[in-house]
Amino acid sequence: MTAEGRAPAATQRLFFALWPEEAARLALATGTARAVRHCGGRPVPAANLHVTLMFLGSVSSERIPEVRSLARAVAAACAQEQPLALTFDRLVHWSVPHILCALAEAPDAAARLAAALKDVAAATGFAPDLKPFRAHVTVARKVLHAAHLPALRPVLWCFNDFALIDSRTEPSGPIYSVIESYPLVKSEKARE
Repeated sequence: MTAEGRAPAATQRLFFALWPEEAARLALATGTARAVRHCGGRPVPAANLHVTLMFLGSVSSERIPEVRSLARAVAAACAQEQPLALTFDRLVHWSVPHILCALAEAPDAAARLAAALKDVAAATGFAPDLKPFRAHVTVARKVLHAAHLPALRPVLWCFNDFALIDSRTEPSGPIYSVIESYPLVKSEKARE
């Protein structure tokens, strides 16, 4: 109970992500499987592979309509003519979070989208994670060593939208659910 005698508001852990199609996730999981096996880490399930644009953290359920509204505004402002494309072509071990990642050179459009989401969230009173955006996919966790990483055959992911994701932690690991998706490609009507 709060000091006013009411139950605290329910919260959800939320983040915005580029959420790939199943075939794209499987291609990356297959392409990184050898490196994941050799690094001794815990593989991230293919169903959970994604590119985080901005982590919001715990958000009161009462504010979720506001989050959805700000995402629609950012989507409208950042829409472009073509899908957003990322080519994952190298692996890197980040020792501080103990993760193995596939990296892509982020096009300006991806960096602008991540920055716009952070700016709007901060301006409306949320507390987004302000770390600089790096287009990466975590493919393994609890990686303590990763010497001699093999080359990664390039894997292309294309996105027509980005998504608001709910993150729950279960005994079996994190469970991610898409709450809503937002278009990144201008509609035919908007192009006229």
